Amino acid sequence: MMIHIASAIHAISMGAQEDGTNAGEGLSAIETFTYFFAAPVALFLVISVITYALTGERKKKEKTSSVVTSID
Repeated sequence: MMIHIASAIHAISMGAQEDGTNAGEGLSAIETFTYFFAAPVALFLVISVITYALTGERKKKEKTSSVVTSID
């Protein structure tokens, strides 16, 4: 019982890290800006333009008749 408690305390004191949990190298400021700001904004704009192009209202051809002479 004491051995189990001692091994648990040792694991907690070591941070309980498993293999492969070491942090990698950090991102530069340009990479951070690109990944978390520029890329999402660009994707949003592309998706918005495509959606608008596929679902936007089409302009109707203007009639040469006057509003006074015809009723729509």
